[in-house]
Amino acid sequence: MNVAKLRIAAGICLAASFVQGAPAQAQGADYYNGKTVTYIVATAPGGNYDTYGRLVAEFMQRHLPGSTFIVRNMPGAGHLIGANALYASKPDGLTLGTFNTGLIYTQIAGHKGIRFDLNNMSWIGKAATDPRVLVVASQSPIKTVPDIVASKEILNFATSGPGGANYVEILGLAATMKLPLKMLSGYNGTEDQLAMRRGEIIGTIASRSAYDQFVKNGYGRYIAQFGGLEKDLPQMSTLVQEEDAKRLVQLISVQGDIARLTAAPPGTPAPQLNALRAAYKMAMEDSDLRARAKKGEMPIEPLYGEDVAKAVANSLQQPPRVVELLKEAFASDKK
Repeated sequence: MNVAKLRIAAGICLAASFVQGAPAQAQGADYYNGKTVTYIVATAPGGNYDTYGRLVAEFMQRHLPGSTFIVRNMPGAGHLIGANALYASKPDGLTLGTFNTGLIYTQIAGHKGIRFDLNNMSWIGKAATDPRVLVVASQSPIKTVPDIVASKEILNFATSGPGGANYVEILGLAATMKLPLKMLSGYNGTEDQLAMRRGEIIGTIASRSAYDQFVKNGYGRYIAQFGGLEKDLPQMSTLVQEEDAKRLVQLISVQGDIARLTAAPPGTPAPQLNALRAAYKMAMEDSDLRARAKKGEMPIEPLYGEDVAKAVANSLQQPPRVVELLKEAFASDKK
């Protein structure tokens, strides 16, 4: 073989090596050129889940050239409807979404309404660390957790629905601490804040960022926090005496560490999943997203891919007594 032929052969081999060795991420990113991606938000428009979801969708689209992201709100049953729909979607990399971390409780308790296994979700990332808080209306006579314990009247507390985080948290605390609480469900987005201003409800449990502006405007007050690094509120762990309540408070505190999740259906192909994870990471590190989040007082403390999968898996692994507690909490609501 002469020199010219050797050079041609070498060139062909080199080109083939580049094609065969092309990163799966790049191949997956090319897949999104001209494609439409549906981002499911498992709550109604308005409120922090919707705001985070739309921000994530906008910036993931920016970092997947040629793609178009469409946000689809699917509220109902405390995020169960949206999460079930996401899980059942075709695993082609064209559907992803966000839902309440309270579904971790729901799965642990074996709620009959779930049609998913969080262990099998294709995890993309989480956007924030956002501690849970106990918040009450400013016009309420309730100013401390002991005030709730001592109340002779039944106190109305808002929840999103049976699958929502605050539904399980309020239900569990009421059961383990014998609190005089009545749960009113069906509050999505900012409906609970409006109901609090109307005097329809006394309080709720929520992510701190969701209520910061509400509290700053004088409409509500925080009376306790679950976990987190802030030092301006009493930690709920110091306010409970019952062992079962302590276990529940510890589990609630963990949920704030993996707030604002984004996932795709199980079985999403590796090239597409890697491309989604890469776009999500670039979105979270985008200076424009960070500026928008800061302006909106939305905490950003991301975690990616398999690290989120491990965090969710660890949350689902609870000792038998915690599992029993959650099952008892759900059962108590049917009495």
